[in-house]
Amino acid sequence: MPELPEVETVKSALVAKLKDAVFLKVTIRNPFLRQPVPCHLQELICGATLVEFKRIAKYIVLNLNNGLSLILHLGMSGTIRLSDTQESIREHDHLIFETSKGFMIYNDPRRFGLILYTPTNSLEEHPLLKNLGLDPFDKDFNGAYLKEKLIKKTIPIKLVLLEQSIVSGLGNIYASEALYLAGIIPTKPASKLSLKECNRLVIGIKKVLQQAIEAGGSSLKDYRKPDGSLGYFQNQHCVYGKEGQPCPQCTCLLAKTGGIQKIVQGGRSTYFCKTKQR
Repeated sequence: MPELPEVETVKSALVAKLKDAVFLKVTIRNPFLRQPVPCHLQELICGATLVEFKRIAKYIVLNLNNGLSLILHLGMSGTIRLSDTQESIREHDHLIFETSKGFMIYNDPRRFGLILYTPTNSLEEHPLLKNLGLDPFDKDFNGAYLKEKLIKKTIPIKLVLLEQSIVSGLGNIYASEALYLAGIIPTKPASKLSLKECNRLVIGIKKVLQQAIEAGGSSLKDYRKPDGSLGYFQNQHCVYGKEGQPCPQCTCLLAKTGGIQKIVQGGRSTYFCKTKQR
């Protein structure tokens, strides 16, 4: 599933291509995504101008000058392509938006993504957005905030990071990477983290996300940037997907430690170094 860096990369591409573009036509080839695409979407947005682009957690929000906002989520396998001209239809192209500055095509093999609309003035109260935690780059996201929010959380810290209710936008890849940078074992009960560890974790989260954004995200399976190219942060992963390999910061004997470990938490794979992370 695309996480914060991938979504931020897509949003930036949309800004560069479609700022102040006018919607001309919407073709809905398959409305059956995670939630059905509104059948009257074309009449709602055609003639409206794209005036603002936001990323909220893992959602892309497109604000229009008619008082409506589009909420896009890429789900597990969704991608957005941008093109100057009408392309040949590809398998799983579910929505095609024609604008005054070109085409935006939503493709989603698994159909777990969504495209909805809501009044802009009530955006923050939308059910998908109102219970999200702080954005990792919010000035108020710091060690003290994290420590306070973890006091009653007895489940493993890795699972808390995936909840989205304390800090939003993190997924499986970057939670594992951030915990590695912070030197915290992912199975540690969240309430047991000290303020010092919370400070390290906040720094690790911000650092790994910023580096991933600069690298265009991680392309492991389905994710592609809107121009069709790959992100390359997967080449900088310290632990994710590297079971049995030595981690970058260890000098221990691989034959003795077994290298990076893999466990399953909440149905998701977690990677860590049991030597560095405590």
